[in-house]
Amino acid sequence: MDIPELEQYLRPPSKYKSHFSLESTLAELQLYEAQLDIYSYSYQACQAFESNPFLPGIILMYGGELVGMISRRHFFEQLSRPYGRELFLRRPVGNLYRFVTVHLMVIPQQTLISKAAQLVLSRPPHLLYEPVVVRQPSHQNSTVGVYSHLPTYKILDIHQLLLAQSQIHTLATELLHSLCEELSVANKELKDLAYIDPLTQVTNRRRFEEYLQQQWKQLLEAKLYLSLIICDVDFFKRFNDTHGHQEGDRCLRSVAEAIRRAARRPADLVARYGGEEFAVILPQTPAAGAIEVAKNIQGAVRSLCLPHAASPVSSYVTLSLGIASLVPTSQMTSETLIECADRALYQAKQAGRDRFKLYTENTT
Repeated sequence: MDIPELEQYLRPPSKYKSHFSLESTLAELQLYEAQLDIYSYSYQACQAFESNPFLPGIILMYGGELVGMISRRHFFEQLSRPYGRELFLRRPVGNLYRFVTVHLMVIPQQTLISKAAQLVLSRPPHLLYEPVVVRQPSHQNSTVGVYSHLPTYKILDIHQLLLAQSQIHTLATELLHSLCEELSVANKELKDLAYIDPLTQVTNRRRFEEYLQQQWKQLLEAKLYLSLIICDVDFFKRFNDTHGHQEGDRCLRSVAEAIRRAARRPADLVARYGGEEFAVILPQTPAAGAIEVAKNIQGAVRSLCLPHAASPVSSYVTLSLGIASLVPTSQMTSETLIECADRALYQAKQAGRDRFKLYTENTT
């Protein structure tokens, strides 16, 4: 092959991709088709390298078969030796190749860039930057309409491969980060679903117990007040029997929303405690603050004006509320707070309902 015929293969492809995907293969990289017959003269290879400073190597062929590859570095190393030009330039390139033969790596063109990079990086250090030969599959000869059984070969600069792999690694890292964020959001949504009461859309008993334990530990260390309000819809069984269970469900949803509006601080937690009972945890809130919240809850529920034909205390839905407020100590548990609020709720019911009671040591 003479130089004019060789030059058409020295130019990089006109459409060179600068962005790759996880599925990119060697076919999308900058490949060269620089080939010489092994009996071509070495000066032809020299002219090829000098005419294209980016050419990483030249593939050596004989009778359509791959013989080997000589890299730019090894080629000019031999020519730079004493009398190197005199020894090799006017002789077949095969004579020079006997002095620079290295282990040849041939990789199919369909190989993923990421896989090819792993193969290249597994080579010994002295071969790390040796160009790689890329084998293309057999293709149909358009002139005679038959399939050629001989593959064709191109040459790949390792620098280009590693740059592409770097881009793919960055892309994979970004995708992994994005997937982790999506997974985190999905896990949070699942956790929220596990903590939400499906009927009223306030938190459920499970979340109430976890949050109470969390706040108890924090305020035990800080020696600050923790308050709890337990609310009970007055005569709710009679409401269901009179108005029907569907109306009962609507009533609970409306009451839950009213309580949530009344407990406005981010740290306050409203939960469905069970059946027609709701609980409100008020961190860092003394008794006076808890009483104000209880009044707000009563007012919010009354403002709903939900008819309750079977209630002996009002024509509308009302609540009874028990309030407990204390500073956690190591001699108590969070169950102590619940028991105190329960006792206060019992006292509110005994006193005629539609009211709140604050637990004191005299509460029986």
